Amino acid sequence: MERFNRSFFADAWHLAAPYWRSEERHSAYRLLAAVVALNLGIVYINVLITEWYNGFYDAMQHYDAPAFWAAMLRFCWLAASFIGAAVYQTYLGEMLYIRWRRWLTNRYVHEWLSERTYYRMQLFNDNTDNPDQRIADDIGAYVSGVRHLSLGLLRSVVTIGSFVTMLWMLSYKTPIPFHGKPLDIPGYLVWAALIYSVAGTWLSVRIGRPLIGLNFNQQRYDADFRFGLVRVRENSESIALYGGEPREREGLGARFASVFSNYWSIMRRQKMLNWFSNGYVQVAVIFPFLVAAPAYFSHAIEIGLVIQIASAFGQVQGAMSYVVSSFDMLAAWHAVVDRLSRFHKHMTQVQDTASAPDAPVCNEGPSLSLSGLTLHLPDGKELVRDMSLAVGPGTSVLVTGPSGSGKSTLMRTLAGIWPFGTGQMAVPARSQSLFLPQKPYIPLGSLREILLYPHGLPDTKDTELATALRTVGLERLADLINETRPWSLTLSLGEQQRLAFARILVQKPAWIYLDEATSALDEAAEADLYRMLRRELPGTTFISVGHRSTLNAFHERRLELRDGRIHELEVPGGTLA
Repeated sequence: MERFNRSFFADAWHLAAPYWRSEERHSAYRLLAAVVALNLGIVYINVLITEWYNGFYDAMQHYDAPAFWAAMLRFCWLAASFIGAAVYQTYLGEMLYIRWRRWLTNRYVHEWLSERTYYRMQLFNDNTDNPDQRIADDIGAYVSGVRHLSLGLLRSVVTIGSFVTMLWMLSYKTPIPFHGKPLDIPGYLVWAALIYSVAGTWLSVRIGRPLIGLNFNQQRYDADFRFGLVRVRENSESIALYGGEPREREGLGARFASVFSNYWSIMRRQKMLNWFSNGYVQVAVIFPFLVAAPAYFSHAIEIGLVIQIASAFGQVQGAMSYVVSSFDMLAAWHAVVDRLSRFHKHMTQVQDTASAPDAPVCNEGPSLSLSGLTLHLPDGKELVRDMSLAVGPGTSVLVTGPSGSGKSTLMRTLAGIWPFGTGQMAVPARSQSLFLPQKPYIPLGSLREILLYPHGLPDTKDTELATALRTVGLERLADLINETRPWSLTLSLGEQQRLAFARILVQKPAWIYLDEATSALDEAAEADLYRMLRRELPGTTFISVGHRSTLNAFHERRLELRDGRIHELEVPGGTLA
């Protein structure tokens, strides 16, 4: 993580390459070509300005007014050209940045959400921390880093190529007086710039290398602290009921202590780097004058040539010192590349696990069928062994069993999100199915958007939505269909479970899976909802997980998970309530 080695650059290229092979590659290459051309144009203008210094200061030294005004007119044209090139280089560079970031963000969001990767990543002990930050922040930082660092490197290389030739030629015009005689050292101005820059680069790397790891940790600690704050906001009612503010304050304080401590380490290391880099820059101002001073005071050259040497030397030295001036940005970008690479590799690992040869094979079918299904935890502990089951359309099934026997894991497997196991499955299409967990998911938005999530028809009438709410006992919400509120905080868990049943009435799925979906309701309310399902959706299949014996009356079949096996039990009473 702390070295710019072959593996690091391979990771950086692996992140960048897909965009340059994508459907946007033609416009991206055109933008890149324009930005590169403008960068080269800026370097060329700098060469002309450096040459301009010689004539301008010579005109000043010789009191040549016509030459002075001619030089001023030429400078106006050069300055206008530089300003135009700089403005459009930045504008087109920003255009390339935002398009590239948009494409990468869409790609990572798609990969994160596909094949339930976002869920399965949490099942591994080495799961990636704060994937939201990777997508929201790190992608932008990565693209911005590529843009600034690569264009900076390009400009440095072209600058060196352009100004080294000038410095080499100026070396012949700048002999070094030695014991009263001129001493000619071929390209000695170039060698002086090279020695100064190489020494500065080496020292900068030695001083600044620890910043790579520190920046990596800082991003992680900041994300952990922000995640803790979000958790408090999302669980505000539970925390308030528990009176857990002191514990939350303690936890947030511990997370921020990591932010604070690591940032102090960054500050100390950055201070050392700033001492060196600022001193390096200040010495660079006078260093070319020191190099040219002997020839000037021996009257071998005039002031105009001294200024030209200083300008050219500054350009070469600055380009050669690219690492010195950019090391803090390089260190931060290194950390971003590490984080994004790990995120992408972990997503790939999770997707490979889900499609591994020994994962449950799942196909679509008109009914539910399990054959030889074995389920286990990520650590290999077996939950269910060699399960076979068939459930036809229009059937109601109740699954019971002791806590930890694998009931919820079985429901996750039927939903296609549990990758740990073997066997064969045939399940109805997801578009015909609706899963209701114990804690319903309440997305952001209006009640309308909540009721239509995820398969509802957009043109569903408000009157139909209001009728569904009244049917499940949420009459007070019937007039608030289009209001946007923090409904997950406003509604109690029981009301949220009723809202999930209203979602069933709106979307009318053929298959319903209820994982203790009425646990927050009393038995009478639970009975009303199950009767409502049978009355409103008589042909629908529903499979319930629950502990209450009162649920027996609403199901035709009862299955019990015990000791890793499925057992079919007789339903007391034998009829539906």
